[in-house]
Amino acid sequence: MTGFFRKGRVIFCLVFCAAIMIVVYAKFFSLALGKQPAPRARVPVVERGAIVDRNGKQLAVQTDFFHIGVTPSKIRSPETFSLLVAGTLEMDPAEIESKIRTATNPNFTYIKKKISRAQRDELQKILSESEFADFVKFDKIPGRIYPENSLASQLIGYMGDAGRGLSGIEYSQQSVLQPEPKPGETGTIHGDNIYLTIDADLQYKLEKIAKNAMETTMAENIMLIAANAVNGEILSYVSLPSANLNAYSFADKEETIDRPAVAAYEPGSVFKIFSVASFLDAGSITPDDSFLCDGIYQRKTNLGETITIKCLDHHGWINARTALKYSCNDALAQMSERMETNTFLSYIRKFGFGERTGVELPAETRGSVKNVNDRYWSARSKPTMSIGQEISVSALQMVQAATALANGGVPIQLTVIQRITDVDGNIKYIHKPQTKERVLNAASAQYLLSCMETTAKSGTGTRAALGDISIGVKTGTAQMADTVHGGYSNTDFLSNCMAIFPIEKPEIILYIVIEKAKGETYAGRIVAPVIAEAADEIIDHLGMTRNGAASLEHSGKITIKDNAPLALVPGRPMPNFLGRPKCDIIPLLETANIKITGEGWVVAQNPQPGMPYTENTEIELTFE
Repeated sequence: MTGFFRKGRVIFCLVFCAAIMIVVYAKFFSLALGKQPAPRARVPVVERGAIVDRNGKQLAVQTDFFHIGVTPSKIRSPETFSLLVAGTLEMDPAEIESKIRTATNPNFTYIKKKISRAQRDELQKILSESEFADFVKFDKIPGRIYPENSLASQLIGYMGDAGRGLSGIEYSQQSVLQPEPKPGETGTIHGDNIYLTIDADLQYKLEKIAKNAMETTMAENIMLIAANAVNGEILSYVSLPSANLNAYSFADKEETIDRPAVAAYEPGSVFKIFSVASFLDAGSITPDDSFLCDGIYQRKTNLGETITIKCLDHHGWINARTALKYSCNDALAQMSERMETNTFLSYIRKFGFGERTGVELPAETRGSVKNVNDRYWSARSKPTMSIGQEISVSALQMVQAATALANGGVPIQLTVIQRITDVDGNIKYIHKPQTKERVLNAASAQYLLSCMETTAKSGTGTRAALGDISIGVKTGTAQMADTVHGGYSNTDFLSNCMAIFPIEKPEIILYIVIEKAKGETYAGRIVAPVIAEAADEIIDHLGMTRNGAASLEHSGKITIKDNAPLALVPGRPMPNFLGRPKCDIIPLLETANIKITGEGWVVAQNPQPGMPYTENTEIELTFE
């Protein structure tokens, strides 16, 4: 009987405990049902805007890349897998096999990053028929294609794997190209498109000229800037060596430096045009004043110090025009004596030296303009600055200052952005010329232009003369600093030349810098000829009026291509639509983003033939 009651007690306890567990479970279950988490908010997709040239040619385009990864522990035969995918990945099979066998994480490792959509699609097809399909993963990441590779690379800049610009316009205009989503935004957010001021075709032509000059002179680097003298728009921005933006991670450091914006250097004799302009405008000298050049400038200070500045020749009695024509150091130093120091420095700063130009590029240098209270100011500083030493400038500052000479004494703000549009092409910003504080009176500016024209006709810049269109130039060859032993180097020189044309009504400013040329370094011999060649190209490209211009020689005929079937394949070149009837285009409308204007045959297309096509590319076709 006792055993029976004991057994009953055990059964009762078990039933009671079970009942409590059911009640508790039911309670928690009901609470869980009432507190289901809200559906996850959809993360908005941001499509980065394009960077194009002033005519709409694509320079930086949104696309998608893919990282391919595998589960190493599931790849039973790394050797077989490696041989299967190596060709498509353009990798050595041994490298792939090694990555799998030595992976520290048995659950996942990347084989290769940033493969194209075409590679991804081909791999999926290959793997779908293999035992490895379930153990391979493709991570989609936003990316960038740079159709022109290294063209204007420092200006365009580069977007990193994290989807943010790291240099150039990609960096400085990050918030325009790829705006941050606002709270509550969903769907697709489109960044704006940036139209640069450069003309990609002209850029290509001038880069070719610059590359040839760099090879001929065996120089370490070269800068070449062409700007519209009237509105400040930069038409060409050359900085060599340059990086292939599609292989940026493999670029040398020298190829990534945006020299026109960030490099500060002593300009040498080119700076004399701004010194003479200052002396003349302030009334310190007149065009008729004469100065005796005996080959050396010497002056004793109140402290007994002797200031000595050598000249390249004995020029005799010369005025300001002749001093610029022959680039006379002695005469310039004498002119500087007649001007109060702070007045001279005030003019230099009004030209824009010592301050950033404000162009839309990151990390722009201020250069260096000393003050009389600076530690390194001396009695020789003013005459030395007047000939372009003891002052550091950037190429952009030199072009900015030249706009004052070209525009009657009033500088024009430089820019590299011509306009900004939204995804539908609506204009959100368009550049309008911005004037700065007047530096010179119009007569002073005009006199300096005429002096530069004299220099091109019969002075140090004769090799820059064009013959059939007026041009004004000033050359300069500056010794570079010896960073090892101090002072100035006897082997390293910076050769540069400023040009403005036509003189009667300036339209173009052209400036070139060649650094550390081997052999001949005199600017009049190695830089002035490049100015002439580049100016010729610009005049013909822009159709400026002159006899023999390339624009007058064109036949005007358009060659109609054969009518082979058209195909748009992501990752492959854009086909040539020119001359095609609309019926050839209709089959493509269902799968591609094509905007059609007009009727008849295609007479214009954007993007241009041969440029990479991606699934996000917008195509504009004009029919007539």
